[in-house]
Amino acid sequence: MGTAARLEVTVTHIGGPTTLVEFGGARLLVDPTFDAPGRRYSFGWGTSSRKLSGPAVPLESLGSFDAVLLTHDQHADNLDNSGRDLLPAVPVVVTTVAAARRLGGNAVGLRPFSSVRVGDVTVIATPSRHGPAWSVPIVGPTTGFALRVSESAPVVWISGDTVLFPGVLSVASRFTVDTAILHLGRVQFGLTGPARFTMTGRDAAALVSRVRPRVVVPVHYEGWSHFHEGRAEIDAAFPAGALTWLTPGKPTAL
Repeated sequence: MGTAARLEVTVTHIGGPTTLVEFGGARLLVDPTFDAPGRRYSFGWGTSSRKLSGPAVPLESLGSFDAVLLTHDQHADNLDNSGRDLLPAVPVVVTTVAAARRLGGNAVGLRPFSSVRVGDVTVIATPSRHGPAWSVPIVGPTTGFALRVSESAPVVWISGDTVLFPGVLSVASRFTVDTAILHLGRVQFGLTGPARFTMTGRDAAALVSRVRPRVVVPVHYEGWSHFHEGRAEIDAAFPAGALTWLTPGKPTAL
């Protein structure tokens, strides 16, 4: 892993992609999903998934947020009904340009490598592609986020829902990454056969070998029926001890 100066960041994994990132004096909620488990949600084009587990922390216990970082708004495993209801109450929602148009109000849309300030933290959009190239017009745009407190500082990077492709690899040449929060799980659907819509453990290992973060935190690999790799498969793709697995609901200083 990298040898950059250590950042002070605390992450609470709430479930799925939903994390509370406390960094640079800001409280940033990523991809809010707080619905109860059991329901099946349509993802469009004949695909769907059932939510298997609920949030480890209820929304009312988390307090206030300086921003919501929303990787995309079109899939309920990244923004469910409860998460959508939360958005008007936060100061700003940072997301894709397309999602900002749909959400309106306090939503700010970023193109890749554009940025917005949230308190003392600069939030920079990073490339993400939620499936094979042919699927982009159907799946829709997504984004990741790099967080930093100064131009020369290393970043906290949230990959967003993405496959391994040149855009996501470009993060290695743009930033020194201290902490990488990676959305994994090998999303697949029967209708689309072998096509994958998020990274496998092996994909993540290849990405980490390029980006070289100090800490690697897997998220979004559990809690839904469309995931096809869990912790065991992801762990097996890395050297022993290379990954930092968070206990859901427990704030963890990284």
